[in-house]
Amino acid sequence: MSPALELDDTICYCFHVSKRKIVNYIRIHKLKRPSQVSQCGGAGTGCGWCVSYLKRYFEAAATTNEPGNESQSAEEYAQQRAAYIAAGNGTPPAGAIPLPGTSSHDSDSIA
Repeated sequence: MSPALELDDTICYCFHVSKRKIVNYIRIHKLKRPSQVSQCGGAGTGCGWCVSYLKRYFEAAATTNEPGNESQSAEEYAQQRAAYIAAGNGTPPAGAIPLPGTSSHDSDSIA
């Protein structure tokens, strides 16, 4: 089994925001609402995949002051996001980290 998501793993692939940055932002700024997490580098405002994780981190900070403990690895997280995008549930903005199996040129093409 692969290791669980680490603090330096990317959570918001659209805006390149790590778990560490999100958790520290919540802690330092003492956020009052989960929606305020989006002020951390735009996290959650792209394709929408990471929103449930952002809410989870906010709730964890409010109750235990510990970052969320996911069971999936960074690779599994990326694959789940790719499936979410492929199912038409969100559209990554230009500049987002490319989906697994695609090149940056594929995601930057102009239609």
